[in-house]
Amino acid sequence: MKKLFSSFVLLLLAITAQAQIFQPVDWKIKLEDSPSAETEIVFTAVVDKGWHLYDQNLPEGGPVSTSFNFETLQGAELIGTPVSSVKPTEVYDELFAMNLRWYPGTVSFTQKIKITDPAKFKAIGEVEFMACNDETCLPPERESFSFDRKDIAQLVAAAKTAKEQPAATTAETETPADLVAETTPDAVEADVTKPVVMGQSNNRSTEELKAYALTYEADLWEPVIDKLKAYGDTTVTATDTTWLFIFFAGFLGGLLALLTPCVWPMIPMTVSFFLKRTKDRKKAIRDAVTYGISIIVIYLIMGLVITGIFGASALNDLSTNAIFNIIFFLLLVVFAISFFGAFEIVLPASWTNKLDTKADSTTGILSIFFMSFTLVLVSFSCTGPIIGTLLVQAASMGTAVGPAIGMFGFALALSIPFSLFAIFPNMLQSMPKSGGWLNSVKVVLGFLELALALKFLSVADLAYGWRILDREVFLVLWIVIFALLGLYLLGKLKFSHDSDLPYVSVPRLFMAIISFSFAVYMVPGLWGAPLKAISAFSPPLYTQDLNLYENEVHAAFDDYESGMAYAKRVNKPVLIDFSGFGCVNCRKMEATVWTDPKVKQLIDNDFVLITLIVDDKTRLPEPIQIEEHGKKRTLRTVGDKWSYFQRSKFGANAQPFYVILNDKGEPLGPSYAFNENVSQYIQFLQNGLKAFKDQKK
Repeated sequence: MKKLFSSFVLLLLAITAQAQIFQPVDWKIKLEDSPSAETEIVFTAVVDKGWHLYDQNLPEGGPVSTSFNFETLQGAELIGTPVSSVKPTEVYDELFAMNLRWYPGTVSFTQKIKITDPAKFKAIGEVEFMACNDETCLPPERESFSFDRKDIAQLVAAAKTAKEQPAATTAETETPADLVAETTPDAVEADVTKPVVMGQSNNRSTEELKAYALTYEADLWEPVIDKLKAYGDTTVTATDTTWLFIFFAGFLGGLLALLTPCVWPMIPMTVSFFLKRTKDRKKAIRDAVTYGISIIVIYLIMGLVITGIFGASALNDLSTNAIFNIIFFLLLVVFAISFFGAFEIVLPASWTNKLDTKADSTTGILSIFFMSFTLVLVSFSCTGPIIGTLLVQAASMGTAVGPAIGMFGFALALSIPFSLFAIFPNMLQSMPKSGGWLNSVKVVLGFLELALALKFLSVADLAYGWRILDREVFLVLWIVIFALLGLYLLGKLKFSHDSDLPYVSVPRLFMAIISFSFAVYMVPGLWGAPLKAISAFSPPLYTQDLNLYENEVHAAFDDYESGMAYAKRVNKPVLIDFSGFGCVNCRKMEATVWTDPKVKQLIDNDFVLITLIVDDKTRLPEPIQIEEHGKKRTLRTVGDKWSYFQRSKFGANAQPFYVILNDKGEPLGPSYAFNENVSQYIQFLQNGLKAFKDQKK
């Protein structure tokens, strides 16, 4: 009966209070360091004069007690209960007929927590409280709070700064002195909005961006290239091993271009042209070989000119530039629409006619060169998307001559058939004639171009943090595209310029099966399945809202100095992961290697993982002036900073790039580049861990 009466009284008081809006309690909730090994969440209530805040654990039937409720707590454990900073006032309340405790003025409640896994740390909850004065009581209110791993990183850095207070240090010629930190608050206030997630740095506030200007120590940035070479580091000492991949990617693109309607019909036409030029078979063969070499030279010069104009690093920056990627996305969509038959993309006829006339009117090597240049121009509408994709991929690998190598592979594949058919002209008779099958090839390429276009939009979306093409949206679009491709191959989907399909051939049936199977394969990805086969193209798992998969690895830090400070505190080695939003091989490593249970266990339990995104477009609080190779440069974005750090300290500029360091920033073994061999990666981690333990001994 007493409880019912108390509730009725509170209801009357609440109704009375509606005549005026009172907010007598202001909460400040912070994550603070502790003198002991634990961390503390401090809840500070500033109560207006004449009001009081009730204490915790009041007797049943009284007013609502102050309580601290944790709805989500991951990567940490609560130690005890919240402890108040002052002793409460205790009085007998005649209304409730009991002794009550409350706090006037200001009071803080401290809840100690133990961080067990900083990579997964998340604390979300609310404070429930009730305030009264001598005349009225307010209804119970709630104040939300939220902390995550980013707050832990800032906390570690803040504690380190407060402890050491180093003066600004000017490093060696290639080290930016501007990286010296500004004073960071001793505590990190709760973010009551959505927690910061790795890769979403564009949404950070100015305070959060200060994490990128943390306390600078010269030895942490000191180059260790010679030390890596002393370990026999093949990644740093060897020539770029991605050359072979770029070459074969170009060669495969050239073979694919041969099947396009722009190139295929020109094979018998051009070979016939050479065979008619002379009755001397040897000279005809020599001319055909010269023709193939001319094609290679034209594409090779194109690749070198592109690299010379833009430079490898500029092309790499361009590959993650929003405007460039959106333009390329739109360009591929336009090409796809053209392949579907909506319109035909052709270069001006005057260009090709003039070159064709030059080829007929001139003799010798010059006429052969004009003929090959004509082929390049005529086939542009079909080869353009393939070449463009190849150049972007080559540039993003950080290889100075990558575009030229890719173009060489492309041109070699394109030129071989012309030379072979000139040497063995009888082979032309066995070639299938141009017709409806070539149009089908063109439509299939249209579907593939449409799917590939989404990759370029995804790169811009990730680099700038727009979040308009999260992983589930990307997968839905790909599932629909490849399902429609399967329907087209079975003749259930038909375009205006398609020939009648009286029956489905065996190759079309098998291609349809592959397309439908691929679409079905991607369906579990909507619930978080890693989908290793397409991990290089799809956005990372952390962009997916519904993710039931729990085996992916997340970096505890995305800032070098913060991670190093934490590693020193917990006495663990550091695994540096140089990655990029547009890095295809990075996604492959994360999906195929990091998801291995043994690898995940080693990284989560024995290392402090720091992921540095070299194409993060988040602006630095202030530009940083550096000198590199005798030239002054300005670092304007977070990605610029980490890219320069990788080059200056480790002598590498390709991603992914992994290196294990001790707490002084010194390598514990050779680095590790792109290699999907899980056992070798485990050995790489174990060797680094063993070296760290040996040093400590």
